[in-house]
Amino acid sequence: MTSAHEAGPDPIPGSYYPPGTYPGAQYDPGTSGSAAMTTAAFAGTMLLIVGAFQVLQGIAALASNTVYVSGVEYVYKLDMTSWGWIHIVIGAIAVATGIGVLAAQKWAYFVGIILAVVASFTNFAFIPYYPIWSLVILAFNIAVIWALSTLLARGN
Repeated sequence: MTSAHEAGPDPIPGSYYPPGTYPGAQYDPGTSGSAAMTTAAFAGTMLLIVGAFQVLQGIAALASNTVYVSGVEYVYKLDMTSWGWIHIVIGAIAVATGIGVLAAQKWAYFVGIILAVVASFTNFAFIPYYPIWSLVILAFNIAVIWALSTLLARGN
């Protein structure tokens, strides 16, 4: 039986695959410019959203100590003013980094990953005060880490 393609043996005997498209053929994900732009837009937008949410979370903690549960005994217990400033600072840096990602700045990709990791730990420590919201922001941070890592892996 003759092979339908030039390189290598038939992966599935008797089947036809156009050259270079058979299972196991080499695929270069870095050749798709539109996929890279979409991933960059997703990462930048998500980082802006996460940053804005962090700032709002911090303002809520500073404005009124009645918004969050404060009677929880927890290892990472800080007063609401401290948590407020932590969230505001991380959020402001995230917004600036998100703008850098949308402007296709390489430094913003690295800073964005580091920032999303720091924000993830911060929101993990904040779970006892506002559990559902902290988990939502944690999931958004994971999406940011994935998107920026994908961009760096593609070399964009």
